[in-house]
Amino acid sequence: MRERNQLPITEHSNPRSKSIDRLSTREIVELINAEDILVAPAVGKERLKIAAGVDMIVERFQKGGRLFYVGAGTSGRLGVLDASECPPTFGVKPMLVQGIIAGGKRALVRAVEGAEDIANDGARAITKRRVCSKDVVVGIAACGLTPYVRGALKQAKKVGAGTIFITCSPQAVMNAPADIVINPVVGPEVITGSTRMKAGTATKLVLNMLTTTAMIKMGKVYGNLMVDLNATNNKLRDRSQRIVSQMTGLSKAKAVKLLAYAKGKVKPAIVMHFRKADLPQAIAILDDCGQSLRNAIKERR
Repeated sequence: MRERNQLPITEHSNPRSKSIDRLSTREIVELINAEDILVAPAVGKERLKIAAGVDMIVERFQKGGRLFYVGAGTSGRLGVLDASECPPTFGVKPMLVQGIIAGGKRALVRAVEGAEDIANDGARAITKRRVCSKDVVVGIAACGLTPYVRGALKQAKKVGAGTIFITCSPQAVMNAPADIVINPVVGPEVITGSTRMKAGTATKLVLNMLTTTAMIKMGKVYGNLMVDLNATNNKLRDRSQRIVSQMTGLSKAKAVKLLAYAKGKVKPAIVMHFRKADLPQAIAILDDCGQSLRNAIKERR
């Protein structure tokens, strides 16, 4: 058996929860909450590395590259979740941000035992998606040891892709096969080894920062409004109308009409209003401004 100091910290026993099964319901909830409070500060300590990761992603996006998340179990599911939210939130194509999980799609809803243990499978997943030097691959492994993730990162580096490694284990940092290592150390879990808890929460926060900040830098946000959203349901259609109304000062009825002329696209609708343009002209203006709505309308407000 490994000595305690050789184990990933995610596998250590948390002394504060060693008698958790003897606590009342309220005490258990309070203990879990107290441990969760440690997560945000741990992520905050990694903010410079997260920012460096964002800059890498934006640079590759601007060259036509893509972002891939690779993980197993909870880590893989979190990557797929973050990737799947990018098209409706920021109006990007589904291929721009992709999640790869060991065991494939069925592993999203049911554990696929042993899928994470084969490094070559991770490498093959990278090859299958034709990852190249324009792309970024983010490996996610709470314990830092997952062979599937390490195999994927090594293959990504081999083809010249940018690589980022997210792990909650400081023991994994030294030999991490990545250009940038993001290491929020949240300590042992309330339930020993259950990295779906604090480590999972920390991972979700990091992924939120990576994609949200990258999309802001790519002009997908104006102020704090998601002006490139893809209005695929009633809630998002209503949000589109409110954004157009808020930015233009138009009534809701007029905002609805303007969006209809813009085929439901928020950014072109706003440009059409301020630049007195039709839809093709608005799209051309945005292209000339690198899709920056602020630049497209800054002298017209």
